[in-house]
Amino acid sequence: MTLLNHTTNHISFSKTTPFTIKPQCITLIRPLKPNTKQHSQKTLKTIHKTTKPSTLPAKVSKKWQEYQGITNWKGLLDPLDNNLRFEILRYGDFVEAAYKSFEFDPSSPNYATNKFPKTTLFKKCGLPKTGYKLTKYLHATSSIQLPSWIDKAPSWVTTNSSYIGYIAVCNNKDEIKRLGRRDVVIAFRGTTTCLEWLENLRANLTNIIPLQYNNSTHGIIIDIHEKNNQPMVESGFLSLYTSKCSKVIPSLQETVRTEIDRILKTYKGENLSFTITGHSLGAALAILTAYNIVTCFKTNFHRKSLVTVISFGGPRVGNRSFRSLLEKESIKVLRIVNSDDIITKMPGFVFDDDVEENDGDIDEDVDDVSWYLPRWIQKRVKEMRWVYCEVGEELRLCSRDSPYLKSVNIATCHDLKTYLHLVDGFVSSSCPFRSNARRFLHRSF
Repeated sequence: MTLLNHTTNHISFSKTTPFTIKPQCITLIRPLKPNTKQHSQKTLKTIHKTTKPSTLPAKVSKKWQEYQGITNWKGLLDPLDNNLRFEILRYGDFVEAAYKSFEFDPSSPNYATNKFPKTTLFKKCGLPKTGYKLTKYLHATSSIQLPSWIDKAPSWVTTNSSYIGYIAVCNNKDEIKRLGRRDVVIAFRGTTTCLEWLENLRANLTNIIPLQYNNSTHGIIIDIHEKNNQPMVESGFLSLYTSKCSKVIPSLQETVRTEIDRILKTYKGENLSFTITGHSLGAALAILTAYNIVTCFKTNFHRKSLVTVISFGGPRVGNRSFRSLLEKESIKVLRIVNSDDIITKMPGFVFDDDVEENDGDIDEDVDDVSWYLPRWIQKRVKEMRWVYCEVGEELRLCSRDSPYLKSVNIATCHDLKTYLHLVDGFVSSSCPFRSNARRFLHRSF
Protein backbone atom coordinates (compact mmCIF):
# COMPACT_ATOMS: atom_id res chain seq x y z
CA MET A 1 0.00 0.00 0.00
CA THR A 2 1.29 3.43 -0.91
CA LEU A 3 0.59 6.85 0.57
CA LEU A 4 0.17 9.46 -2.11
CA ASN A 5 -0.91 13.10 -2.08
CA HIS A 6 -3.30 15.08 -4.21
CA THR A 7 -4.48 18.65 -4.29
CA THR A 8 -7.24 19.93 -2.06
CA ASN A 9 -7.57 22.57 0.62
CA HIS A 10 -6.53 21.70 4.17
CA ILE A 11 -6.17 24.07 7.11
CA SER A 12 -3.61 23.36 9.79
CA PHE A 13 -2.72 25.32 12.90
CA SER A 14 0.83 25.92 14.06
CA LYS A 15 2.76 28.26 16.32
CA THR A 16 4.54 30.02 13.49
CA THR A 17 1.60 30.43 11.16
CA PRO A 18 -1.77 30.38 12.92
CA PHE A 19 -3.71 29.78 9.73
CA THR A 20 -1.88 27.92 7.00
CA ILE A 21 -3.66 26.51 3.98
CA LYS A 22 -1.93 23.43 2.64
CA PRO A 23 -3.03 22.28 -0.81
CA GLN A 24 -2.65 18.60 -0.02
CA CYS A 25 -4.51 15.72 1.56
CA ILE A 26 -3.76 12.04 1.83
CA THR A 27 -5.35 9.34 -0.29
CA LEU A 28 -4.64 5.65 0.10
CA ILE A 29 -4.45 3.68 -3.13
CA ARG A 30 -3.43 0.22 -4.17
CA PRO A 31 -1.32 0.50 -7.28
CA LEU A 32 -0.41 -3.18 -7.69
CA LYS A 33 -3.62 -5.19 -7.84
CA PRO A 34 -7.37 -4.56 -7.71
CA ASN A 35 -9.48 -5.04 -4.62
CA THR A 36 -11.11 -8.30 -5.66
CA LYS A 37 -13.64 -8.16 -2.84
CA GLN A 38 -15.44 -5.28 -4.51
CA HIS A 39 -15.90 -7.03 -7.89
CA SER A 40 -17.40 -10.27 -9.15
CA GLN A 41 -15.15 -12.76 -10.92
CA LYS A 42 -16.97 -12.08 -14.19
CA THR A 43 -16.33 -8.33 -13.88
CA LEU A 44 -12.67 -8.88 -12.97
CA LYS A 45 -12.15 -11.07 -16.03
CA THR A 46 -13.71 -8.38 -18.21
CA ILE A 47 -11.47 -5.75 -16.63
CA HIS A 48 -8.33 -7.75 -17.32
CA LYS A 49 -9.36 -8.39 -20.92
CA THR A 50 -9.65 -4.72 -21.77
CA THR A 51 -7.02 -3.70 -24.25
CA LYS A 52 -4.06 -1.60 -23.25
CA PRO A 53 -4.76 2.02 -24.20
CA SER A 54 -2.36 3.96 -26.33
CA THR A 55 -0.41 6.66 -24.53
CA LEU A 56 0.03 8.55 -27.81
CA PRO A 57 -2.46 11.28 -28.74
CA ALA A 58 -4.88 10.08 -31.40
CA LYS A 59 -5.62 12.07 -34.51
CA VAL A 60 -9.16 13.36 -34.09
CA SER A 61 -9.28 15.79 -37.02
CA LYS A 62 -11.86 13.85 -39.06
CA LYS A 63 -14.32 13.56 -36.19
CA TRP A 64 -13.34 16.53 -34.06
CA GLN A 65 -16.87 17.95 -34.03
CA GLU A 66 -18.22 14.68 -32.63
CA TYR A 67 -15.64 14.77 -29.85
CA GLN A 68 -16.62 18.38 -29.16
CA GLY A 69 -20.25 17.33 -28.78
CA ILE A 70 -22.02 18.30 -32.00
CA THR A 71 -24.09 15.09 -31.70
CA ASN A 72 -24.16 15.29 -27.89
CA TRP A 73 -21.49 12.58 -27.68
CA LYS A 74 -23.94 9.95 -28.91
CA GLY A 75 -22.32 6.51 -28.85
CA LEU A 76 -19.10 7.83 -27.29
CA LEU A 77 -19.84 7.70 -23.55
CA ASP A 78 -20.96 4.12 -22.84
CA PRO A 79 -18.61 2.51 -23.60
CA LEU A 80 -16.23 5.43 -23.34
CA ASP A 81 -14.46 6.09 -26.63
CA ASN A 82 -10.67 5.98 -26.14
CA ASN A 83 -10.09 9.12 -28.20
CA LEU A 84 -12.68 11.00 -26.16
CA ARG A 85 -11.05 9.68 -22.99
CA PHE A 86 -7.72 11.12 -24.09
CA GLU A 87 -9.28 14.50 -24.88
CA ILE A 88 -11.11 14.66 -21.54
CA LEU A 89 -7.89 13.88 -19.67
CA ARG A 90 -6.03 16.45 -21.76
CA TYR A 91 -8.46 19.18 -20.76
CA GLY A 92 -8.31 17.92 -17.18
CA ASP A 93 -4.56 18.55 -17.27
CA PHE A 94 -5.25 22.16 -18.25
CA VAL A 95 -7.49 22.54 -15.19
CA GLU A 96 -4.84 20.94 -13.00
CA ALA A 97 -2.34 23.51 -14.28
CA ALA A 98 -4.65 26.26 -13.00
CA TYR A 99 -4.41 24.71 -9.54
CA LYS A 100 -0.66 24.15 -9.68
CA SER A 101 0.05 27.71 -10.76
CA PHE A 102 -2.02 29.18 -7.89
CA GLU A 103 -0.15 30.57 -4.88
CA PHE A 104 -1.72 28.73 -1.93
CA ASP A 105 0.63 30.04 0.79
CA PRO A 106 -1.35 32.60 2.85
CA SER A 107 1.86 33.96 4.37
CA SER A 108 3.13 34.93 0.93
CA PRO A 109 2.61 38.53 -0.24
CA ASN A 110 1.59 36.96 -3.56
CA TYR A 111 -1.16 34.81 -2.05
CA ALA A 112 -4.00 34.03 -4.50
CA THR A 113 -1.99 35.15 -7.54
CA ASN A 114 -0.39 33.07 -10.29
CA LYS A 115 3.09 31.75 -9.50
CA PHE A 116 4.53 31.47 -13.00
CA PRO A 117 5.03 33.68 -16.08
CA LYS A 118 2.85 32.95 -19.10
CA THR A 119 5.80 31.67 -21.11
CA THR A 120 6.74 28.95 -18.62
CA LEU A 121 3.50 28.08 -16.82
CA PHE A 122 2.77 24.88 -18.73
CA LYS A 123 6.35 23.68 -18.39
CA LYS A 124 6.42 24.47 -14.66
CA CYS A 125 3.17 22.55 -14.26
CA GLY A 126 4.49 19.44 -15.99
CA LEU A 127 2.94 20.13 -19.41
CA PRO A 128 5.92 21.10 -21.60
CA LYS A 129 4.40 20.01 -24.93
CA THR A 130 0.79 21.13 -24.98
CA GLY A 131 1.05 22.95 -28.30
CA TYR A 132 -0.80 25.88 -26.71
CA LYS A 133 0.29 29.42 -25.93
CA LEU A 134 -1.07 31.02 -22.77
CA THR A 135 -2.43 34.45 -23.70
CA LYS A 136 -4.36 35.71 -20.67
CA TYR A 137 -4.59 35.21 -16.92
CA LEU A 138 -8.10 35.32 -15.45
CA HIS A 139 -9.19 36.69 -12.08
CA ALA A 140 -12.49 36.36 -10.23
CA THR A 141 -13.78 38.92 -7.75
CA SER A 142 -16.27 38.51 -4.92
CA SER A 143 -18.93 41.15 -4.31
CA ILE A 144 -19.39 40.19 -0.66
CA GLN A 145 -18.94 43.17 1.65
CA LEU A 146 -17.22 42.15 4.87
CA PRO A 147 -17.85 44.03 8.15
CA SER A 148 -15.29 46.69 9.07
CA TRP A 149 -14.05 44.82 12.14
CA ILE A 150 -12.77 42.00 9.94
CA ASP A 151 -10.15 44.34 8.44
CA LYS A 152 -7.85 43.23 11.25
CA ALA A 153 -8.04 39.62 10.06
CA PRO A 154 -5.20 38.09 8.01
CA SER A 155 -5.09 39.23 4.39
CA TRP A 156 -5.95 35.74 3.11
CA VAL A 157 -9.35 36.06 4.81
CA THR A 158 -10.22 39.34 3.09
CA THR A 159 -8.75 38.66 -0.37
CA ASN A 160 -11.64 39.41 -2.72
CA SER A 161 -9.93 39.07 -6.10
CA SER A 162 -7.83 36.06 -7.03
CA TYR A 163 -6.26 34.23 -9.95
CA ILE A 164 -8.72 31.58 -11.11
CA GLY A 165 -7.53 30.40 -14.52
CA TYR A 166 -6.30 31.35 -17.95
CA ILE A 167 -6.94 31.41 -21.69
CA ALA A 168 -4.61 29.59 -24.07
CA VAL A 169 -4.60 29.22 -27.86
CA CYS A 170 -3.28 26.26 -29.83
CA ASN A 171 -0.37 27.55 -31.90
CA ASN A 172 1.47 24.34 -32.83
CA LYS A 173 0.97 23.27 -36.46
CA ASP A 174 1.16 19.56 -35.68
CA GLU A 175 -1.36 19.86 -32.86
CA ILE A 176 -3.70 21.95 -35.02
CA LYS A 177 -3.46 19.26 -37.69
CA ARG A 178 -4.17 16.52 -35.13
CA LEU A 179 -7.16 18.39 -33.72
CA GLY A 180 -8.53 19.45 -37.10
CA ARG A 181 -8.92 23.07 -35.97
CA ARG A 182 -7.30 25.76 -33.85
CA ASP A 183 -8.52 25.22 -30.30
CA VAL A 184 -8.95 27.92 -27.66
CA VAL A 185 -9.01 26.55 -24.12
CA ILE A 186 -10.28 28.42 -21.06
CA ALA A 187 -9.43 26.62 -17.81
CA PHE A 188 -10.75 27.36 -14.31
CA ARG A 189 -9.69 26.00 -10.93
CA GLY A 190 -12.15 25.30 -8.12
CA THR A 191 -12.92 27.10 -4.85
CA THR A 192 -9.88 28.17 -2.84
CA THR A 193 -10.25 31.52 -1.06
CA CYS A 194 -12.50 32.34 1.89
CA LEU A 195 -14.74 34.70 -0.05
CA GLU A 196 -15.14 32.16 -2.85
CA TRP A 197 -16.45 29.70 -0.26
CA LEU A 198 -18.89 32.34 0.98
CA GLU A 199 -20.06 33.04 -2.57
CA ASN A 200 -20.77 29.32 -2.98
CA LEU A 201 -23.23 29.55 -0.10
CA ARG A 202 -25.37 32.10 -1.95
CA ALA A 203 -27.48 29.30 -3.38
CA ASN A 204 -30.62 31.19 -4.36
CA LEU A 205 -31.23 31.69 -8.06
CA THR A 206 -31.06 35.16 -9.55
CA ASN A 207 -32.16 36.49 -12.92
CA ILE A 208 -29.63 36.45 -15.72
CA ILE A 209 -30.26 38.66 -18.74
CA PRO A 210 -28.65 37.61 -22.05
CA LEU A 211 -25.93 40.10 -22.85
CA GLN A 212 -24.60 40.99 -26.28
CA TYR A 213 -21.53 43.03 -27.00
CA ASN A 214 -22.23 46.17 -28.99
CA ASN A 215 -19.09 46.79 -31.06
CA SER A 216 -20.02 50.37 -31.84
CA THR A 217 -20.69 51.56 -28.30
CA HIS A 218 -19.03 48.85 -26.21
CA GLY A 219 -22.35 48.71 -24.42
CA ILE A 220 -24.94 46.12 -23.60
CA ILE A 221 -28.09 45.17 -25.48
CA ILE A 222 -30.72 43.69 -23.19
CA ASP A 223 -33.06 40.93 -24.34
CA ILE A 224 -35.92 40.82 -21.81
CA HIS A 225 -37.72 37.51 -21.28
CA GLU A 226 -41.18 36.86 -19.99
CA LYS A 227 -41.30 37.80 -16.35
CA ASN A 228 -42.46 34.41 -15.09
CA ASN A 229 -40.06 32.36 -17.17
CA GLN A 230 -36.72 34.09 -16.83
CA PRO A 231 -33.45 32.17 -17.00
CA MET A 232 -31.75 32.20 -13.62
CA VAL A 233 -28.39 31.07 -12.23
CA GLU A 234 -26.86 30.71 -8.79
CA SER A 235 -26.23 34.12 -7.20
CA GLY A 236 -22.71 33.41 -5.96
CA PHE A 237 -21.46 32.09 -9.30
CA LEU A 238 -22.87 35.08 -11.16
CA SER A 239 -21.30 37.42 -8.61
CA LEU A 240 -17.83 35.93 -9.10
CA TYR A 241 -18.23 36.12 -12.86
CA THR A 242 -19.49 39.70 -13.14
CA SER A 243 -18.03 41.59 -10.14
CA LYS A 244 -15.00 43.84 -10.50
CA CYS A 245 -12.44 44.78 -7.87
CA SER A 246 -11.81 48.28 -9.16
CA LYS A 247 -11.47 50.26 -12.36
CA VAL A 248 -7.98 48.79 -12.69
CA ILE A 249 -9.00 45.14 -12.30
CA PRO A 250 -11.91 44.27 -14.63
CA SER A 251 -14.45 41.55 -13.95
CA LEU A 252 -13.90 38.00 -15.14
CA GLN A 253 -16.67 38.55 -17.67
CA GLU A 254 -15.00 41.67 -19.10
CA THR A 255 -11.59 40.00 -19.31
CA VAL A 256 -12.99 37.01 -21.17
CA ARG A 257 -14.88 39.23 -23.62
CA THR A 258 -11.87 41.38 -24.38
CA GLU A 259 -9.55 38.42 -24.96
CA ILE A 260 -12.01 36.40 -27.05
CA ASP A 261 -12.66 39.49 -29.17
CA ARG A 262 -8.91 39.82 -29.74
CA ILE A 263 -8.55 36.12 -30.61
CA LEU A 264 -11.42 36.22 -33.10
CA LYS A 265 -9.86 39.22 -34.83
CA THR A 266 -6.40 37.64 -34.84
CA TYR A 267 -7.60 34.37 -36.36
CA LYS A 268 -10.45 35.75 -38.44
CA GLY A 269 -11.77 33.21 -40.93
CA GLU A 270 -10.06 30.27 -39.23
CA ASN A 271 -11.85 27.20 -37.98
CA LEU A 272 -11.88 27.69 -34.20
CA SER A 273 -13.22 25.70 -31.28
CA PHE A 274 -13.71 27.12 -27.80
CA THR A 275 -13.32 24.55 -25.04
CA ILE A 276 -14.10 25.84 -21.56
CA THR A 277 -13.16 23.47 -18.79
CA GLY A 278 -13.16 23.62 -15.02
CA HIS A 279 -13.45 21.74 -11.74
CA SER A 280 -15.99 22.42 -8.98
CA LEU A 281 -16.58 26.20 -8.89
CA GLY A 282 -14.56 26.36 -12.11
CA ALA A 283 -17.09 24.05 -13.78
CA ALA A 284 -19.89 26.49 -12.94
CA LEU A 285 -17.88 29.45 -14.22
CA ALA A 286 -17.13 27.48 -17.39
CA ILE A 287 -20.85 27.24 -18.18
CA LEU A 288 -21.40 30.96 -17.58
CA THR A 289 -18.36 31.73 -19.75
CA ALA A 290 -19.58 29.55 -22.60
CA TYR A 291 -22.97 31.24 -22.54
CA ASN A 292 -21.38 34.69 -22.44
CA ILE A 293 -19.07 33.92 -25.39
CA VAL A 294 -21.87 32.64 -27.61
CA THR A 295 -24.28 35.49 -26.88
CA CYS A 296 -21.57 38.07 -27.50
CA PHE A 297 -19.70 36.66 -30.47
CA LYS A 298 -21.77 34.06 -32.34
CA THR A 299 -22.08 36.36 -35.37
CA ASN A 300 -18.27 36.40 -35.60
CA PHE A 301 -17.87 32.61 -35.52
CA HIS A 302 -16.72 30.45 -38.41
CA ARG A 303 -19.61 28.25 -39.56
CA LYS A 304 -17.96 25.15 -38.03
CA SER A 305 -16.98 26.76 -34.73
CA LEU A 306 -18.19 25.04 -31.58
CA VAL A 307 -18.36 26.16 -27.96
CA THR A 308 -17.96 23.20 -25.60
CA VAL A 309 -17.83 22.82 -21.83
CA ILE A 310 -15.95 19.92 -20.21
CA SER A 311 -16.75 20.06 -16.50
CA PHE A 312 -15.38 17.99 -13.62
CA GLY A 313 -17.36 17.70 -10.38
CA GLY A 314 -19.44 20.75 -11.12
CA PRO A 315 -22.34 21.96 -8.98
CA ARG A 316 -25.72 22.86 -10.41
CA VAL A 317 -25.76 26.26 -12.09
CA GLY A 318 -29.19 27.37 -13.24
CA ASN A 319 -32.87 26.63 -13.77
CA ARG A 320 -34.73 24.99 -16.64
CA SER A 321 -35.04 28.24 -18.60
CA PHE A 322 -31.28 28.70 -18.42
CA ARG A 323 -30.76 25.18 -19.71
CA SER A 324 -33.12 25.95 -22.59
CA LEU A 325 -30.99 28.98 -23.47
CA LEU A 326 -27.84 26.83 -23.56
CA GLU A 327 -29.55 24.32 -25.84
CA LYS A 328 -30.94 27.07 -28.07
CA GLU A 329 -27.46 28.52 -28.52
CA SER A 330 -26.04 25.03 -29.28
CA ILE A 331 -23.64 25.17 -26.33
CA LYS A 332 -22.41 21.64 -25.72
CA VAL A 333 -21.83 20.60 -22.12
CA LEU A 334 -20.24 17.34 -20.97
CA ARG A 335 -20.49 16.92 -17.20
CA ILE A 336 -18.16 14.36 -15.66
CA VAL A 337 -19.88 13.34 -12.43
CA ASN A 338 -18.77 11.10 -9.56
CA SER A 339 -21.83 9.47 -7.97
CA ASP A 340 -20.08 9.67 -4.60
CA ASP A 341 -19.37 13.39 -4.93
CA ILE A 342 -21.88 15.41 -2.92
CA ILE A 343 -20.90 18.68 -4.65
CA THR A 344 -22.56 17.50 -7.88
CA LYS A 345 -25.85 17.20 -5.97
CA MET A 346 -25.79 20.83 -4.86
CA PRO A 347 -27.11 23.49 -4.59
CA GLY A 348 -30.88 23.40 -4.30
CA PHE A 349 -33.28 20.78 -5.59
CA VAL A 350 -33.90 19.26 -9.00
CA PHE A 351 -37.44 18.50 -10.09
CA ASP A 352 -37.95 15.85 -12.76
CA ASP A 353 -37.01 17.47 -16.07
CA ASP A 354 -39.31 15.14 -18.03
CA VAL A 355 -42.44 16.19 -16.19
CA GLU A 356 -43.72 19.67 -16.97
CA GLU A 357 -45.87 21.75 -14.68
CA ASN A 358 -49.59 21.81 -15.45
CA ASP A 359 -51.91 24.61 -14.32
CA GLY A 360 -49.44 25.71 -11.66
CA ASP A 361 -49.28 22.27 -10.00
CA ILE A 362 -46.00 21.01 -8.61
CA ASP A 363 -44.32 18.13 -10.41
CA GLU A 364 -45.17 14.74 -8.92
CA ASP A 365 -41.89 13.14 -9.93
CA VAL A 366 -38.71 14.75 -8.72
CA ASP A 367 -35.05 13.79 -8.62
CA ASP A 368 -32.85 13.22 -5.59
CA VAL A 369 -34.40 13.83 -2.15
CA SER A 370 -36.93 16.21 -3.73
CA TRP A 371 -39.06 13.16 -4.57
CA TYR A 372 -39.87 12.75 -0.85
CA LEU A 373 -40.84 16.36 -0.19
CA PRO A 374 -44.48 17.19 0.58
CA ARG A 375 -46.21 19.32 -2.03
CA TRP A 376 -46.31 22.39 0.19
CA ILE A 377 -42.54 22.20 0.71
CA GLN A 378 -42.01 21.77 -3.04
CA LYS A 379 -44.04 24.91 -3.61
CA ARG A 380 -42.05 26.81 -1.01
CA VAL A 381 -38.77 25.64 -2.57
CA LYS A 382 -39.85 27.09 -5.91
CA GLU A 383 -40.89 30.35 -4.32
CA MET A 384 -37.45 30.58 -2.69
CA ARG A 385 -35.79 30.06 -6.08
CA TRP A 386 -34.02 26.87 -5.11
CA VAL A 387 -35.16 24.69 -8.02
CA TYR A 388 -32.29 23.89 -10.36
CA CYS A 389 -31.92 21.88 -13.55
CA GLU A 390 -29.04 19.72 -14.77
CA VAL A 391 -27.53 20.76 -18.10
CA GLY A 392 -25.85 18.95 -20.96
CA GLU A 393 -24.76 15.33 -21.21
CA GLU A 394 -23.43 13.31 -18.31
CA LEU A 395 -20.54 10.87 -17.97
CA ARG A 396 -21.29 9.21 -14.63
CA LEU A 397 -18.45 7.60 -12.72
CA CYS A 398 -18.16 6.15 -9.22
CA SER A 399 -15.26 6.10 -6.75
CA ARG A 400 -16.34 2.69 -5.49
CA ASP A 401 -15.79 1.21 -8.95
CA SER A 402 -12.06 1.85 -8.73
CA PRO A 403 -10.19 -1.15 -7.29
CA TYR A 404 -7.35 1.21 -6.35
CA LEU A 405 -9.11 3.71 -4.10
CA LYS A 406 -8.71 2.76 -0.45
CA SER A 407 -10.36 5.76 1.18
CA VAL A 408 -13.67 7.09 -0.13
CA ASN A 409 -14.46 10.33 1.71
CA ILE A 410 -15.93 13.70 0.74
CA ALA A 411 -12.57 15.31 -0.07
CA THR A 412 -11.30 12.35 -2.10
CA CYS A 413 -14.53 11.92 -4.05
CA HIS A 414 -14.50 15.58 -5.12
CA ASP A 415 -10.79 15.88 -5.85
CA LEU A 416 -9.81 16.58 -9.46
CA LYS A 417 -7.17 13.85 -9.41
CA THR A 418 -9.85 11.33 -8.43
CA TYR A 419 -11.92 12.43 -11.41
CA LEU A 420 -9.02 12.03 -13.82
CA HIS A 421 -8.21 8.63 -12.30
CA LEU A 422 -11.82 7.49 -12.78
CA VAL A 423 -12.02 8.79 -16.36
CA ASP A 424 -8.80 6.95 -17.18
CA GLY A 425 -10.14 3.70 -15.75
CA PHE A 426 -13.78 3.78 -16.88
CA VAL A 427 -14.77 1.36 -19.64
CA SER A 428 -18.57 1.15 -19.60
CA SER A 429 -21.51 0.81 -17.24
CA SER A 430 -21.17 -2.98 -17.45
CA CYS A 431 -17.39 -2.89 -16.95
CA PRO A 432 -16.74 0.18 -14.78
CA PHE A 433 -12.96 -0.06 -14.40
CA ARG A 434 -10.03 -1.56 -16.28
CA SER A 435 -6.97 -2.97 -14.55
CA ASN A 436 -4.50 -1.35 -16.93
CA ALA A 437 -5.49 2.23 -16.13
CA ARG A 438 -2.36 4.36 -16.21
CA ARG A 439 -3.40 7.37 -14.19
CA PHE A 440 -2.83 6.88 -10.47
CA LEU A 441 -3.34 9.43 -7.73
CA HIS A 442 0.27 10.52 -7.69
CA ARG A 443 1.62 13.31 -5.57
CA SER A 444 0.55 16.76 -6.68
CA PHE A 445 3.03 19.23 -8.10
